[in-house]
Amino acid sequence: MRTVLGIESSCDETAAALVTSDRTILAQRIASQDEAHRPYGGVVPEIAARAHSERIAPLIEATLADAGMTLDDVDAIAATAGPGLIGGVMVGLVTAKALAMATGKPLIAVNHLEGHALSPRLGDGALEYPYLLLLVSGGHCQILLVEGVGRFRRLATTIDDALGEAFDKSAKLLGLGYPGGPAMERLALEGDAKKVPLPRPLKGSEEPHFSFAGLKSAVMRAKQSGQYADADIAASFQQAAIDCLIDRTRRALASVGPLNALVVAGGVAANKAIRGALEALAAEHDLDFVAPPLGLCTDNAAMIAWAGVERFAMGQSDPLDVAARPRWPLDPDAETVRGAGVKA
Repeated sequence: MRTVLGIESSCDETAAALVTSDRTILAQRIASQDEAHRPYGGVVPEIAARAHSERIAPLIEATLADAGMTLDDVDAIAATAGPGLIGGVMVGLVTAKALAMATGKPLIAVNHLEGHALSPRLGDGALEYPYLLLLVSGGHCQILLVEGVGRFRRLATTIDDALGEAFDKSAKLLGLGYPGGPAMERLALEGDAKKVPLPRPLKGSEEPHFSFAGLKSAVMRAKQSGQYADADIAASFQQAAIDCLIDRTRRALASVGPLNALVVAGGVAANKAIRGALEALAAEHDLDFVAPPLGLCTDNAAMIAWAGVERFAMGQSDPLDVAARPRWPLDPDAETVRGAGVKA
């Protein structure tokens, strides 16, 4: 059995975790920065990087103590090497390099998106490749065919905003504060999803991709009109987003061969209404539906450690001069799509 220390610092969560090859999370800690960023209604990169640098060493020390372990008991050190806010990514990766150099342990540079993509396999040992993955977070909205570790084929991506970004910015328009996604979900429970006529961008289109900028703008116009209750706007926004996700995912399912499951991952995967709609879609196609436990949906180090476990089992590691990357597509061979704001 192997044990990997995972380190995550790609955005506004400083995290460390110890995960074994038998899918046991021995310990994990997450230091949230929500209070630091709340006055600004979003993540400020400079504040995030400074907080990571202040918290990361004591957080790793505490995580090891929680498990009653030292670095001598760890087989490898995995850290997010991108994509993300480059200042934060560098803090975590440089820390991992220092630990690897000091201990002689292998370093594994993990793509943050692969951490999300493989996280359902940490929670469900029965999940086998290939599976269709809907990856929805604050920075990304993609559909990928996952054929194995490091083997991804991108079928769709957003041509403008990611869904998590649209949730957060719509929440800000409604005065719900930060983080906006969970606040929008709670408020939507009080509203009528049929009250506000909102668009479903690209629904029914032969183009496989997503678009949420127009939906976000429609929320702004609905709020400015003064005609609708905030709860109804939130509920209508959430339903419009679900309709787009289901339409695009159904199209992707029709374009691929046999699958073992329909999988959702990323921060937005914590939304219960979205999970329910995807579970129904999976049943419609006679597929298992798999989602990570709620605690593994948002950014965390357990998923980074697990990606490290999977890569380490294949004999993979990285040199100490591996670079941090602000952009790092899972499918570098995917065709470029229209849209200046594409999150590839």
